[in-house]
Amino acid sequence: MRPSKPRFAAFAVTFTLGAALVACNSTTTPPPAAEPAPAPAPAVQPPPSPFAQDSALPYNLPPFDKITDADYRPAFEAGMAGQRKEVDAIAHNAEAPSFDNTIVALERSGRELARTSSVLNNLTSSNTSDELDKIQAEMAPKLSAHQDAIFLDPALYARVDQLYQGRAGLGLDAESLRLLERYHTLFVRYGAKLSEADKDRLRKLNEQISSLTTQFQQTTLKGAKDGAVVVEREADLDGLPPERIAAAAQAAKGRGLDGKWLIPLQNTTTQPALAQLKDRALREHIYKASIARGDGGPDDNTATVAQIVKLRADKAALLGYKDFASYALEDETAGTPEAVNKMLAQLAVGAFANARKDAAELQKLADADAKAHHLKTFKLQPWDWAYYAEQLRKQRYAFDEAQVKPYFEMNHVLQDGVFYAAHELYGLTFKERTDLPVYQKDVRVFEVFDKDGSPLALFLADYFARDNKQGGAWMNEYISQSRLLGLKPVVVNNLNLPKPPEGQPVLMSFDDVTGMFHEFGHGLHGMFSSVQYPLFAGTATPPDFVEYPSQFNEMWAHDPQVLAHYAKHYQTGQPMPKELLDKVLAANKFNAGFTTGEYLAAAMLDMSWHQIGAGQTPAAKDVMAFEAAALKKDGLDYALVPPRYHTPYFSHIFSNGYAAGYYAYIWSDVLAKDTEHWMNTHGGLKRENGELLRAKVLSRGFSADPTSLFVDFYGKPPEVGPLLEARGLTAGESK
Repeated sequence: MRPSKPRFAAFAVTFTLGAALVACNSTTTPPPAAEPAPAPAPAVQPPPSPFAQDSALPYNLPPFDKITDADYRPAFEAGMAGQRKEVDAIAHNAEAPSFDNTIVALERSGRELARTSSVLNNLTSSNTSDELDKIQAEMAPKLSAHQDAIFLDPALYARVDQLYQGRAGLGLDAESLRLLERYHTLFVRYGAKLSEADKDRLRKLNEQISSLTTQFQQTTLKGAKDGAVVVEREADLDGLPPERIAAAAQAAKGRGLDGKWLIPLQNTTTQPALAQLKDRALREHIYKASIARGDGGPDDNTATVAQIVKLRADKAALLGYKDFASYALEDETAGTPEAVNKMLAQLAVGAFANARKDAAELQKLADADAKAHHLKTFKLQPWDWAYYAEQLRKQRYAFDEAQVKPYFEMNHVLQDGVFYAAHELYGLTFKERTDLPVYQKDVRVFEVFDKDGSPLALFLADYFARDNKQGGAWMNEYISQSRLLGLKPVVVNNLNLPKPPEGQPVLMSFDDVTGMFHEFGHGLHGMFSSVQYPLFAGTATPPDFVEYPSQFNEMWAHDPQVLAHYAKHYQTGQPMPKELLDKVLAANKFNAGFTTGEYLAAAMLDMSWHQIGAGQTPAAKDVMAFEAAALKKDGLDYALVPPRYHTPYFSHIFSNGYAAGYYAYIWSDVLAKDTEHWMNTHGGLKRENGELLRAKVLSRGFSADPTSLFVDFYGKPPEVGPLLEARGLTAGESK
């Protein structure tokens, strides 16, 4: 996942910067009157703000070692004031509007604000604190108002509109023309054509939504932390591999629970430990702790959800749309809710048919297991699926995770897998930098060099779970590329691997490995960006296109050539035996009914929430009833395959910018699997193939229509066949 960032680049709503520090002057006892008074002591000068200028570090890496919590609030105020001054000068320029004095000037504005924003927004996701959360919550409504002050400025919009109406005669190159058109679209979508009364109403809606989505994010993180399961006896952890048990002990110790074990909650409904724990009661406990998050109690999110949904529906209506999904999707590749609904429904038929078929086999396994242990048989429950699916996978493919994980040591996967594939395909090389400051001691920094040896980017790897880090995996950018501003990219990948005790290896599941390749695909999209304007940089594309490069990059995790290069035993260095390697590859489609089904349930739930019209949204007490009814209406109320995210912890859509956009993963996966098919039919891991994809897609950001970029690369419109094949769903089953 790539968390949402504003798509209007430098002058967008971002957290701010500046230096408005108060000097402290000391006083002294005056000397006797007969003696002349000494000259006043010079005022103590406050230290310069670390955000006031571009960082002097390589690639403008933020000076994490110099940034303190006290820097943010004055930075916000100075940054917003500075940008507003810049924008006022543009709006009231006595000269006639031109592309340079209006559009390019807007792209150059707000640099202080952007610098601070990138740091705070990243840290509140990956390394937050109570103080940072407080600052974020405090600034959210102010920043919303700041954005509205720009987009709802009639004088500024008049200049943009005048240029837009005369765009044919401006002689602009293709990227510049698209920039002008894009700005005009954004101004209209953000309400520039509304009446003054409606603009005032929109301002209030935006301010409330901004505050509530921040509140949802913070409450969700707190709910995950509070919901972690404490285990009193090591015997109850039977089935977990030793390194996971050690990590659980370490996590408990970190909370002062010495002699106990802590199972932290991932952001998804189904938790990784459920696949291995033999203790059914503990599995049930973990599952119920997972789905209870945000639904009542001190970490309740249902009231926040109800308010967000209502305000979004009201905003859509104010802007002339029947619902928020229609508003959001008009600006995405999919175009309409109807197009998304149709695709999701088609795929759901095959996915849930496969899941029900698998459930019958899992029930037989559970019955046999109960009989073998002289226990009463039971009806399969959601907390049983992952455990018996793992048993079924062992039967079908004759291997288990304990056999595989020693071949997936984290650093080998990174250096000999992820980096190796990037070198073979694109010519990249990587050098670890230990001389640069980081925001947390476990973060690693790599300088990335292009195929000709020239500096390309910085890559930050933040792979371990922490209590103050949101769940899941994601990529973001501290610095986005722009030729206009002379900036090279600084990107970060986040995972949530359990950190073992000091000296122990970090062994990954194959799902974790695939996740690392996925997030690095986002990273490549950001690092390869080669555009003029910040608005178009890197991953600033619609959600239903932004997941395409990342999902395509997953193919190298299971490519035989790449796998053979990185899948080596962490102790002996011996490659994974071919027989085991073949089994791992053969199992790639296993459990596709469940994994596709849980995703589709969440995606269709997202669409249901955002196709509610104004005045029809449920009250807080009815949020979970609405969810249940929506799943039933879509034929997805299958208890054994719950949504990947239930509403109260569905961060993608209530805090991370994927509202009416969670479908993006499967929409993008059509493009990804088409590209994988193209690669396989054109020689696979070859430099020519990588160069073509980079030139036509990965370097272009949002500087051209995404669908056109794909067709230019692929040679024809997207086809669903390779996706169905990859997921083990036949075309017939999907219709």
